[in-house]
Amino acid sequence: MNSSNQLNKADRMRGALWGMFVGDALAMPVHWYYNIAALWQDFGQIRDYQAPKEHHPNSIMALANTAKAGRGTQDGNIVGSVILKGKKQHWGQANRHYHQGMQAGDNTLNLLCARVLLRSLITKGYYDSTDFLHEYIRFMTEPDRHNDTYAESYHRDFFANYANGIPPENCAGAEGHDTASIGGLVSLPIVILASLRDNNLLATEMAALTQQRLTHRSSLLERHTLELSQLLFHIVNDIDPDTEQLACKVASRLGFPVAKVIQSVRLNQSSDLDVIGGLLSPACYIDQSFPSVLYLAARYHDDFESALIANTNVGGDNCHRGAVLGAIIGATLGVGAIPKRWIYELTSHGELNDEIEMFVRQYA
Repeated sequence: MNSSNQLNKADRMRGALWGMFVGDALAMPVHWYYNIAALWQDFGQIRDYQAPKEHHPNSIMALANTAKAGRGTQDGNIVGSVILKGKKQHWGQANRHYHQGMQAGDNTLNLLCARVLLRSLITKGYYDSTDFLHEYIRFMTEPDRHNDTYAESYHRDFFANYANGIPPENCAGAEGHDTASIGGLVSLPIVILASLRDNNLLATEMAALTQQRLTHRSSLLERHTLELSQLLFHIVNDIDPDTEQLACKVASRLGFPVAKVIQSVRLNQSSDLDVIGGLLSPACYIDQSFPSVLYLAARYHDDFESALIANTNVGGDNCHRGAVLGAIIGATLGVGAIPKRWIYELTSHGELNDEIEMFVRQYA
Protein backbone atom coordinates (compact mmCIF):
# COMPACT_ATOMS: atom_id res chain seq x y z
CA MET A 1 0.00 0.00 0.00
CA ASN A 2 1.28 3.44 -0.88
CA SER A 3 1.79 5.85 1.95
CA SER A 4 -0.64 8.75 1.81
CA ASN A 5 1.92 11.37 0.80
CA GLN A 6 3.13 9.34 -2.22
CA LEU A 7 -0.24 9.44 -3.94
CA ASN A 8 -1.07 11.68 -6.87
CA LYS A 9 -4.49 13.04 -7.75
CA ALA A 10 -5.28 10.15 -10.10
CA ASP A 11 -4.51 7.59 -7.36
CA ARG A 12 -6.80 9.39 -4.96
CA MET A 13 -9.60 9.71 -7.52
CA ARG A 14 -9.46 6.01 -8.30
CA GLY A 15 -9.53 5.21 -4.60
CA ALA A 16 -12.51 7.46 -3.97
CA LEU A 17 -14.53 6.11 -6.89
CA TRP A 18 -13.86 2.42 -6.24
CA GLY A 19 -14.40 3.08 -2.54
CA MET A 20 -17.93 4.36 -3.13
CA PHE A 21 -19.07 1.25 -4.97
CA VAL A 22 -17.27 -1.16 -2.65
CA GLY A 23 -18.73 0.45 0.49
CA ASP A 24 -22.24 0.18 -0.86
CA ALA A 25 -22.01 -3.39 -2.18
CA LEU A 26 -20.45 -4.72 1.02
CA ALA A 27 -23.34 -3.38 3.11
CA MET A 28 -26.14 -4.21 0.66
CA PRO A 29 -27.28 -7.54 2.20
CA VAL A 30 -27.69 -5.95 5.64
CA HIS A 31 -28.91 -2.53 4.53
CA TRP A 32 -31.27 -1.06 7.11
CA TYR A 33 -30.76 -3.86 9.61
CA TYR A 34 -31.33 -2.27 13.01
CA ASN A 35 -31.40 -5.50 14.99
CA ILE A 36 -27.71 -6.38 15.27
CA ALA A 37 -28.47 -9.79 16.78
CA ALA A 38 -30.51 -10.56 13.66
CA LEU A 39 -27.66 -9.34 11.46
CA TRP A 40 -25.28 -11.77 13.16
CA GLN A 41 -27.82 -14.57 13.05
CA ASP A 42 -28.42 -14.09 9.31
CA PHE A 43 -24.85 -13.41 8.18
CA GLY A 44 -22.30 -13.43 10.99
CA GLN A 45 -19.77 -10.63 10.61
CA ILE A 46 -19.91 -9.34 7.03
CA ARG A 47 -16.40 -9.26 5.55
CA ASP A 48 -17.17 -10.02 1.91
CA TYR A 49 -20.00 -9.61 -0.54
CA GLN A 50 -23.11 -11.66 0.10
CA ALA A 51 -26.58 -11.85 -1.41
CA PRO A 52 -29.48 -10.59 0.69
CA LYS A 53 -31.87 -12.96 2.44
CA GLU A 54 -35.47 -12.94 1.25
CA HIS A 55 -36.65 -12.15 4.81
CA HIS A 56 -35.56 -8.81 6.27
CA PRO A 57 -36.25 -8.55 10.02
CA ASN A 58 -36.49 -4.75 10.04
CA SER A 59 -38.02 -4.00 6.64
CA ILE A 60 -40.78 -1.39 6.59
CA MET A 61 -41.09 -1.29 2.82
CA ALA A 62 -44.73 -2.41 3.23
CA LEU A 63 -45.40 0.93 4.97
CA ALA A 64 -43.82 3.10 2.26
CA ASN A 65 -45.95 5.31 0.03
CA THR A 66 -45.89 4.21 -3.61
CA ALA A 67 -47.21 7.58 -4.84
CA LYS A 68 -44.78 9.97 -3.16
CA ALA A 69 -42.19 10.30 -0.42
CA GLY A 70 -42.50 8.87 3.06
CA ARG A 71 -44.95 6.42 4.51
CA GLY A 72 -48.54 5.97 3.45
CA THR A 73 -50.77 3.81 1.33
CA GLN A 74 -49.63 1.69 -1.58
CA ASP A 75 -52.53 2.69 -3.80
CA GLY A 76 -50.40 5.03 -5.90
CA ASN A 77 -48.53 3.89 -8.98
CA ILE A 78 -45.42 6.06 -9.23
CA VAL A 79 -43.74 2.89 -8.04
CA GLY A 80 -44.66 0.29 -10.63
CA SER A 81 -45.87 2.50 -13.48
CA VAL A 82 -43.34 5.34 -13.65
CA ILE A 83 -40.30 3.88 -11.86
CA LEU A 84 -39.44 0.37 -10.66
CA LYS A 85 -41.66 -1.14 -13.34
CA GLY A 86 -42.58 -4.68 -12.45
CA LYS A 87 -41.40 -4.27 -8.85
CA LYS A 88 -44.42 -2.88 -7.00
CA GLN A 89 -45.66 -6.30 -5.89
CA HIS A 90 -42.68 -6.59 -3.57
CA TRP A 91 -43.54 -3.42 -1.65
CA GLY A 92 -46.68 -4.68 0.08
CA GLN A 93 -45.16 -7.85 1.49
CA ALA A 94 -44.14 -7.89 5.15
CA ASN A 95 -40.42 -8.27 5.84
CA ARG A 96 -39.48 -8.23 2.16
CA HIS A 97 -35.83 -7.24 1.71
CA TYR A 98 -35.34 -3.79 0.17
CA HIS A 99 -32.91 -5.30 -2.33
CA GLN A 100 -34.57 -8.69 -2.79
CA GLY A 101 -33.28 -10.72 -5.70
CA MET A 102 -29.95 -8.89 -5.93
CA GLN A 103 -26.70 -10.82 -5.99
CA ALA A 104 -23.46 -10.63 -4.06
CA GLY A 105 -21.40 -7.70 -5.37
CA ASP A 106 -24.39 -5.76 -6.74
CA ASN A 107 -24.81 -2.05 -6.11
CA THR A 108 -27.99 -0.45 -4.86
CA LEU A 109 -30.07 2.09 -6.76
CA ASN A 110 -28.40 5.25 -5.44
CA LEU A 111 -24.99 4.00 -6.56
CA LEU A 112 -26.40 3.05 -9.95
CA CYS A 113 -27.66 6.64 -10.24
CA ALA A 114 -24.16 7.79 -9.29
CA ARG A 115 -22.92 5.84 -12.30
CA VAL A 116 -25.43 7.72 -14.46
CA LEU A 117 -23.73 10.92 -13.28
CA LEU A 118 -20.27 9.42 -13.84
CA ARG A 119 -21.13 8.53 -17.44
CA SER A 120 -22.62 11.98 -18.06
CA LEU A 121 -19.39 13.63 -16.91
CA ILE A 122 -17.37 11.32 -19.16
CA THR A 123 -19.56 11.88 -22.21
CA LYS A 124 -19.87 15.66 -21.87
CA GLY A 125 -16.36 16.34 -20.60
CA TYR A 126 -17.76 18.75 -18.01
CA TYR A 127 -20.54 18.89 -15.44
CA ASP A 128 -23.90 19.42 -17.16
CA SER A 129 -26.89 19.24 -14.81
CA THR A 130 -29.37 19.16 -17.70
CA ASP A 131 -27.66 16.17 -19.25
CA PHE A 132 -27.62 14.37 -15.90
CA LEU A 133 -31.35 14.95 -15.39
CA HIS A 134 -32.11 13.65 -18.89
CA GLU A 135 -30.07 10.50 -18.30
CA TYR A 136 -31.41 10.04 -14.74
CA ILE A 137 -35.00 10.15 -16.01
CA ARG A 138 -34.19 7.66 -18.77
CA PHE A 139 -32.48 5.32 -16.36
CA MET A 140 -35.29 5.41 -13.81
CA THR A 141 -38.25 5.18 -16.20
CA GLU A 142 -37.07 2.68 -18.81
CA PRO A 143 -37.82 -0.92 -17.80
CA ASP A 144 -35.09 -3.42 -16.93
CA ARG A 145 -32.32 -0.86 -16.48
CA HIS A 146 -31.47 -2.18 -13.00
CA ASN A 147 -32.42 -4.96 -10.60
CA ASP A 148 -33.08 -3.07 -7.35
CA THR A 149 -36.51 -3.09 -5.69
CA TYR A 150 -36.54 -0.03 -3.47
CA ALA A 151 -36.35 3.70 -4.19
CA GLU A 152 -35.76 6.26 -1.47
CA SER A 153 -38.31 8.98 -0.81
CA TYR A 154 -36.53 11.56 -2.94
CA HIS A 155 -36.84 9.40 -6.06
CA ARG A 156 -40.56 8.94 -5.48
CA ASP A 157 -41.15 12.66 -4.95
CA PHE A 158 -39.09 13.58 -8.00
CA PHE A 159 -41.05 11.27 -10.29
CA ALA A 160 -44.41 12.18 -8.78
CA ASN A 161 -43.65 15.76 -9.79
CA TYR A 162 -42.29 14.67 -13.17
CA ALA A 163 -45.45 12.66 -13.88
CA ASN A 164 -47.45 15.81 -13.19
CA GLY A 165 -45.59 17.68 -15.92
CA ILE A 166 -43.24 19.70 -13.74
CA PRO A 167 -39.96 20.54 -15.56
CA PRO A 168 -37.13 18.21 -14.45
CA GLU A 169 -35.06 21.01 -12.98
CA ASN A 170 -37.94 21.75 -10.57
CA CYS A 171 -38.90 18.17 -9.69
CA ALA A 172 -37.04 17.87 -6.38
CA GLY A 173 -39.67 17.38 -3.69
CA ALA A 174 -40.42 19.71 -0.81
CA GLU A 175 -38.41 18.97 2.30
CA GLY A 176 -39.78 16.10 4.37
CA HIS A 177 -38.63 14.36 7.52
CA ASP A 178 -36.06 12.26 5.66
CA THR A 179 -34.92 14.65 2.91
CA ALA A 180 -31.81 15.53 4.88
CA SER A 181 -30.37 12.02 4.72
CA ILE A 182 -27.02 10.48 3.89
CA GLY A 183 -28.48 9.18 0.62
CA GLY A 184 -28.41 12.78 -0.59
CA LEU A 185 -24.60 12.79 -0.44
CA VAL A 186 -23.93 9.55 -2.31
CA SER A 187 -23.44 10.99 -5.82
CA LEU A 188 -21.66 14.14 -4.72
CA PRO A 189 -18.07 12.83 -4.51
CA ILE A 190 -18.18 12.36 -8.29
CA VAL A 191 -19.07 16.00 -8.95
CA ILE A 192 -16.57 17.12 -6.32
CA LEU A 193 -13.78 15.10 -7.93
CA ALA A 194 -14.64 16.42 -11.39
CA SER A 195 -14.44 20.00 -10.14
CA LEU A 196 -11.00 19.61 -8.60
CA ARG A 197 -9.12 20.22 -11.84
CA ASP A 198 -9.91 23.91 -11.31
CA ASN A 199 -8.38 23.83 -7.80
CA ASN A 200 -11.03 26.27 -6.61
CA LEU A 201 -12.87 25.40 -3.39
CA LEU A 202 -15.77 27.75 -4.09
CA ALA A 203 -16.31 26.17 -7.52
CA THR A 204 -16.21 22.73 -5.92
CA GLU A 205 -18.80 23.71 -3.33
CA MET A 206 -21.11 25.25 -5.93
CA ALA A 207 -20.91 22.20 -8.18
CA ALA A 208 -21.85 19.93 -5.28
CA LEU A 209 -24.75 22.18 -4.23
CA THR A 210 -26.03 22.39 -7.80
CA GLN A 211 -26.09 18.60 -8.09
CA GLN A 212 -27.68 18.12 -4.67
CA ARG A 213 -30.47 20.61 -5.36
CA LEU A 214 -31.61 18.66 -8.41
CA THR A 215 -33.02 15.98 -6.14
CA HIS A 216 -32.92 17.31 -2.55
CA ARG A 217 -34.13 20.65 -1.22
CA SER A 218 -32.80 21.00 2.30
CA SER A 219 -30.74 23.70 3.97
CA LEU A 220 -29.61 21.18 6.59
CA LEU A 221 -28.37 18.81 3.93
CA GLU A 222 -26.62 21.69 2.15
CA ARG A 223 -24.57 22.40 5.25
CA HIS A 224 -23.29 18.83 5.21
CA THR A 225 -22.74 18.97 1.45
CA LEU A 226 -20.40 21.91 1.97
CA GLU A 227 -18.50 20.05 4.69
CA LEU A 228 -18.08 16.97 2.50
CA SER A 229 -16.90 19.18 -0.37
CA GLN A 230 -14.25 20.84 1.77
CA LEU A 231 -13.11 17.52 3.24
CA LEU A 232 -12.61 15.82 -0.13
CA PHE A 233 -11.11 18.98 -1.63
CA HIS A 234 -8.35 18.96 1.00
CA ILE A 235 -7.80 15.20 0.97
CA VAL A 236 -7.25 15.14 -2.79
CA ASN A 237 -5.41 18.47 -3.18
CA ASP A 238 -3.28 18.78 -0.06
CA ILE A 239 0.29 17.51 -0.35
CA ASP A 240 0.08 15.34 2.78
CA PRO A 241 -3.52 15.33 4.05
CA ASP A 242 -4.22 14.27 7.61
CA THR A 243 -7.68 12.75 7.22
CA GLU A 244 -7.98 11.94 10.92
CA GLN A 245 -7.54 15.60 11.85
CA LEU A 246 -9.61 16.87 8.94
CA ALA A 247 -12.53 14.58 9.84
CA CYS A 248 -12.31 15.57 13.50
CA LYS A 249 -12.41 19.27 12.60
CA VAL A 250 -15.46 18.78 10.37
CA ALA A 251 -17.23 16.81 13.10
CA SER A 252 -16.40 19.48 15.67
CA ARG A 253 -17.95 22.15 13.46
CA LEU A 254 -21.07 19.98 13.28
CA GLY A 255 -21.19 19.59 17.05
CA PHE A 256 -19.92 16.03 17.52
CA PRO A 257 -16.59 15.61 19.36
CA VAL A 258 -15.10 12.78 17.32
CA ALA A 259 -11.58 13.13 18.74
CA LYS A 260 -12.83 12.77 22.31
CA VAL A 261 -15.12 9.90 21.36
CA ILE A 262 -12.29 7.96 19.71
CA GLN A 263 -10.08 8.57 22.75
CA SER A 264 -12.83 7.23 25.01
CA VAL A 265 -13.45 4.21 22.77
CA ARG A 266 -9.77 3.29 22.86
CA LEU A 267 -9.43 3.90 26.60
CA ASN A 268 -12.51 1.84 27.47
CA GLN A 269 -12.04 -0.71 24.68
CA SER A 270 -15.57 0.08 23.52
CA SER A 271 -17.26 -1.18 20.38
CA ASP A 272 -18.19 0.85 17.32
CA LEU A 273 -21.75 -0.14 18.24
CA ASP A 274 -21.36 1.97 21.39
CA VAL A 275 -20.90 4.97 19.11
CA ILE A 276 -23.12 4.15 16.10
CA GLY A 277 -26.20 2.76 17.77
CA GLY A 278 -25.28 4.31 21.12
CA LEU A 279 -24.19 7.93 20.89
CA LEU A 280 -25.40 8.27 17.31
CA SER A 281 -28.36 6.76 15.51
CA PRO A 282 -27.49 4.32 12.71
CA ALA A 283 -30.42 5.69 10.68
CA CYS A 284 -30.24 7.82 7.55
CA TYR A 285 -30.78 11.26 9.11
CA ILE A 286 -27.87 13.46 8.18
CA ASP A 287 -27.24 14.96 11.63
CA GLN A 288 -26.50 11.41 12.85
CA SER A 289 -25.24 9.59 9.77
CA PHE A 290 -22.59 12.06 8.60
CA PRO A 291 -20.99 12.31 12.07
CA SER A 292 -20.99 8.49 12.03
CA VAL A 293 -19.05 8.58 8.76
CA LEU A 294 -16.61 11.10 10.22
CA TYR A 295 -16.09 8.96 13.31
CA LEU A 296 -15.25 5.91 11.17
CA ALA A 297 -13.09 7.98 8.81
CA ALA A 298 -11.07 9.33 11.71
CA ARG A 299 -10.78 6.08 13.65
CA TYR A 300 -9.85 3.96 10.62
CA HIS A 301 -8.12 6.64 8.55
CA ASP A 302 -5.24 4.29 7.72
CA ASP A 303 -7.19 1.04 7.20
CA PHE A 304 -9.75 0.94 4.37
CA GLU A 305 -10.80 -2.66 5.01
CA SER A 306 -11.44 -2.21 8.74
CA ALA A 307 -13.36 1.03 8.12
CA LEU A 308 -15.78 -0.55 5.66
CA ILE A 309 -16.24 -3.73 7.70
CA ALA A 310 -17.01 -1.63 10.79
CA ASN A 311 -19.52 0.50 8.88
CA THR A 312 -21.30 -2.52 7.44
CA ASN A 313 -21.67 -4.38 10.71
CA VAL A 314 -23.21 -1.56 12.74
CA GLY A 315 -26.24 -1.76 10.43
CA GLY A 316 -28.73 1.01 9.73
CA ASP A 317 -28.23 3.02 6.56
CA ASN A 318 -24.86 1.40 6.07
CA CYS A 319 -25.01 1.34 2.26
CA HIS A 320 -25.15 5.10 1.90
CA ARG A 321 -22.78 5.71 4.80
CA GLY A 322 -20.47 3.14 3.21
CA ALA A 323 -20.46 4.93 -0.14
CA VAL A 324 -19.49 8.26 1.45
CA LEU A 325 -16.99 6.64 3.83
CA GLY A 326 -15.50 4.64 0.95
CA ALA A 327 -14.97 7.85 -1.02
CA ILE A 328 -13.23 9.53 1.94
CA ILE A 329 -10.93 6.65 2.92
CA GLY A 330 -10.39 5.67 -0.72
CA ALA A 331 -9.24 9.21 -1.53
CA THR A 332 -7.00 9.18 1.54
CA LEU A 333 -5.24 5.89 0.87
CA GLY A 334 -5.67 5.39 -2.88
CA VAL A 335 -6.96 2.41 -4.80
CA GLY A 336 -4.03 0.25 -3.67
CA ALA A 337 -5.46 0.19 -0.15
CA ILE A 338 -8.73 -1.39 -1.24
CA PRO A 339 -8.74 -5.20 -1.02
CA LYS A 340 -8.48 -6.52 -4.55
CA ARG A 341 -11.20 -9.10 -3.91
CA TRP A 342 -13.65 -6.28 -3.22
CA ILE A 343 -12.82 -4.58 -6.50
CA TYR A 344 -12.77 -7.64 -8.74
CA GLU A 345 -15.87 -9.24 -7.22
CA LEU A 346 -18.11 -6.25 -7.88
CA THR A 347 -20.76 -7.43 -10.33
CA SER A 348 -20.06 -4.54 -12.70
CA HIS A 349 -16.29 -4.59 -12.25
CA GLY A 350 -15.41 -4.51 -15.96
CA GLU A 351 -17.76 -1.68 -16.88
CA LEU A 352 -16.88 0.25 -13.74
CA ASN A 353 -13.18 -0.08 -14.43
CA ASP A 354 -13.65 1.42 -17.91
CA GLU A 355 -15.77 4.26 -16.55
CA ILE A 356 -13.40 5.08 -13.71
CA GLU A 357 -10.36 5.07 -15.98
CA MET A 358 -12.06 7.31 -18.53
CA PHE A 359 -13.13 9.70 -15.75
CA VAL A 360 -9.61 9.84 -14.28
CA ARG A 361 -8.05 10.52 -17.67
CA GLN A 362 -10.37 13.46 -18.20
CA TYR A 363 -10.46 15.00 -14.74
CA ALA A 364 -7.23 14.17 -12.89
